[in-house]
Amino acid sequence: MTNRLLIRAALSLASLMPLAGFMSIAIATESLAATPSCEQVAGNVSSRFAVNNREFLKVDLAVQDFGSIHESRFQPADDTHRIERRYCNTTITGTDGHRRALWYVIESTWGLAGVGHSVEYCASGLDPWHVYGAHCASLR
Repeated sequence: MTNRLLIRAALSLASLMPLAGFMSIAIATESLAATPSCEQVAGNVSSRFAVNNREFLKVDLAVQDFGSIHESRFQPADDTHRIERRYCNTTITGTDGHRRALWYVIESTWGLAGVGHSVEYCASGLDPWHVYGAHCASLR
């Protein structure tokens, strides 16, 4: 939290300075520091995938391999979107040998009450209750 305050203070000071290059670097740094990259959370997704399939679907299924990971959309925090979001997708191979599309979103901290970031994911064909909409639509 203190790092974010320091960054915001630096941005405020930078806006008073005529150094446009410095300001754009500071803004980019804050944006990148807030939300991890798609690749950085792949391990988190993999471990939660196995646990959630066992607990909720009663299936012994884990991620065996990740395909190429892509960032499909980035939504920076602004006046109307208070939380920064990074949308990602990949193709996974499960321990059952099937390849499935996997979509996930990484959200930055939720202010004072939020600690760290959160990750929500959905695998094609493994959301029987449509928590994330038909065909994981809300995470695309």
